[in-house]
Amino acid sequence: MDQRFLDLPRAAFADAALQRARELGVSHADFRLERLRSQGLSLRDGRLEGSHDGEDVGFAVRVVHNGAWGFAAAVDLNVDAVVAAAETAVRVAKVSARMSTERVELADEPVYRDVQWVSSYEVNPFDVPEQEKVALLAEYSQRLLAADGITHVTAGLSQVLEGKFYADTAGTVVTQQRVRVNPTIQALSVDADGGRFETMGSLAPPVGRGWEYLTGTGWDWNAELAELPELLAAKMAAPSVEAGRYDLVIDPSNLWLTIHESIGHATELDRALGYEANYAGTSFATPDKLGTLRYGSDVMNVTGDRTVEHGLATVGWDDEGVAGQSWDIVRKGTLVGYQLDRRMAALLGSELGVSRSNGCAYADSPGHVPIQRMANVSLAPAATDVSTADLISGVERGIYVVGDKSWSIDMQRYNFQFTGERFFEIRNGALVGQLRDVAYQSNTLDFWGSMEAVGGPSTWRLGGAFNCGKAQPGQVAPVSHGCPSALFRNVSILNTVQEGGR
Repeated sequence: MDQRFLDLPRAAFADAALQRARELGVSHADFRLERLRSQGLSLRDGRLEGSHDGEDVGFAVRVVHNGAWGFAAAVDLNVDAVVAAAETAVRVAKVSARMSTERVELADEPVYRDVQWVSSYEVNPFDVPEQEKVALLAEYSQRLLAADGITHVTAGLSQVLEGKFYADTAGTVVTQQRVRVNPTIQALSVDADGGRFETMGSLAPPVGRGWEYLTGTGWDWNAELAELPELLAAKMAAPSVEAGRYDLVIDPSNLWLTIHESIGHATELDRALGYEANYAGTSFATPDKLGTLRYGSDVMNVTGDRTVEHGLATVGWDDEGVAGQSWDIVRKGTLVGYQLDRRMAALLGSELGVSRSNGCAYADSPGHVPIQRMANVSLAPAATDVSTADLISGVERGIYVVGDKSWSIDMQRYNFQFTGERFFEIRNGALVGQLRDVAYQSNTLDFWGSMEAVGGPSTWRLGGAFNCGKAQPGQVAPVSHGCPSALFRNVSILNTVQEGGR
């Protein structure tokens, strides 16, 4: 663990805050101390364009008093400020109680006394000199620029070191640390005569790893950089897709985002109940449908997971002191579960058949209150090792979709369309070249209902994002989604150029 975080007077601050909250008559109080360090680098054509290195240190006190929430946060790291924050949180709760229509209750959770957890990585990226990081990104960029047909290359790296300390009046005391990195590299090709351009980027997802990810652990950068120029040249020469209905084989590098938007957000219980509506709407998957809604085909098995190695939403304990765990959301195509925090679990636990939270509370900074956030929501692979080539071999007329790009989904997480980065035409069970201007369009239930087969464990891979947005004031959270390749039948394909009126 980062010694600078461990040196902060965590226990003394927590004791002062929780003791004062008890004296003021709370039924629950928790104290959270955080140190977040972030760094970002951006390069164009191998030259550094921008660099930032920031740190956010502070604490928060959250209470339940007379059945209402209270919250306060500060950045002054001294006992007086901690006590004052506890008093402010109680005053906020007293005001809130007069306006609340229902009492806040929290589901029980076992007590975890003085435990620690560190995410899985080898090299803390903040221990690597910035000059070394810039040099590696520049070298990767120069490899692409040396190839024929590459006009420009952009590269970047975002990295976060997150230290959190949590303590509550029940006796739980947790210290944990997470590291995550998000490298990007993208090549641009421009047709100077016709004015058309295309891009081709790395498929490397953001992950809960360290600097080793940039140097070959968990991703083969040499192989990918070698093939990118040829792939981009083929994309530039590819014909525009003919709109219609096609079978699709979707690679994990694209399917993770469809999972995120149509399953991950749709099964957040606060969203399904209407508690969350301002940012991206509510959900069609309401609790009255639990156990009966046919979300997809029989090969659809989806879990919420806070434990998978290298997942961006993987934790030892969430921001309410709930241990990380894994649970079913969709089983054999039927909706069977939701993502919960302690408040939601207490509110609907009996109806949902659960007695505790599944650990989905998270605050993106010490100045924000924890809210219900997405776990690593993932699609399970087949029991046997079906390859992507096996799925493609069963398609007469179709498209193999690789890489994420733009997306659009309605305010109920239902009607959507997604594009991608690479599209390969499938004819009689084989890939015959790339296509351009492709988007697939459907609704959540029809799309997942059309999933005929999933790939095996060898095709399963984590995708994800650093910046899942929710709430007002807005918060962002990192989250991963694992999935195999998958085969979908008879999906509507749009030509994006035609749809754009060009």
